[in-house]
Amino acid sequence: MKYTKLIFGLLILAAALVAQPVAAQAPSAAYVANADSGFSASAASDDPQDSVLTIRKRVDEVNVLFIATDKHGKFVRNLSQNDFSFLDDHKPVQSIVNFRRETDLPLKMGLLIDVSGSVHTRFAFEQDAATSFMEHVVRPGFDRAFVMGFNATQDVRQDFTDNVQLLSQGVHSLHDSGGTALYDAIYHACHDKLLKEQSDRPQRRALIILSDGDDNQSEYTLAQAVEMAQRAEVIIYAISTDDSGLILRGDKNLEKLSSATGGRAFFPFKMKDIKNSFAAIEDELRSQYVVSYHPADFDADGRYRSIEISALKKDLQVRARKGYYAPRQ
Repeated sequence: MKYTKLIFGLLILAAALVAQPVAAQAPSAAYVANADSGFSASAASDDPQDSVLTIRKRVDEVNVLFIATDKHGKFVRNLSQNDFSFLDDHKPVQSIVNFRRETDLPLKMGLLIDVSGSVHTRFAFEQDAATSFMEHVVRPGFDRAFVMGFNATQDVRQDFTDNVQLLSQGVHSLHDSGGTALYDAIYHACHDKLLKEQSDRPQRRALIILSDGDDNQSEYTLAQAVEMAQRAEVIIYAISTDDSGLILRGDKNLEKLSSATGGRAFFPFKMKDIKNSFAAIEDELRSQYVVSYHPADFDADGRYRSIEISALKKDLQVRARKGYYAPRQ
């Protein structure tokens, strides 16, 4: 019995001596991973089962989609990162991680249709044009879109799907009436739908808006709508439903919303021009560049940081979102 206890004690001592170097290495390995690769480990606890390694993506890598056009407004598709200057928070970026032309990113898209009384005269035609756009753009098994109608409130008639027939049914189930709360619709579409659609896989998030831009019932402001779109990294494209031929307040609102997010506003005067506007949006969604970079002097403090992308070649114009909000840690 004495020999049995002695052997058992020696085995416990040997196991402890073998385990000690391994445990000593764990903090060092975790520190190296955190310093070099953007990984982190949770603090050790008394229970080995509570010690968990957590892998986190770098918070200081910024991805920006942008478009480059010539003086005639045509896309220029053969450019490199050396053709551009990149500023983040008014400072040259620390390093470029990746630069490429993107023609095949999956789309996460919302179609927002103004159903207030002011769009009554062109409503049926706009529904047909929007349906045709979805048929051309949404690729089954690859892209996903939702349909939201809005007046004083928002009404999601079709949630995210890649089924074009369901999207078409959602568009044609809308009926026009009531006032206009455009900013609320944008805010909720970005916050409730697209902000939740975060993914490690690169994707293009966009809102396509059909409206006269004349907001009269929103709780949120234009600035708050823009901020939420920027937080969700959403590009806004707007097609004006105003057929007066005049530049009204609503048109200026649509211009501000699209410009701040790297999109574009269209002001079709004739019915057939609405389809041309949709065709131009489709072309833009397939003709963009993407740059990934590490900004200089980055702090994960949650504040707004501006983005400035300039073309170094003469007569080239760049359109990109104006900035982003740093994550908060």
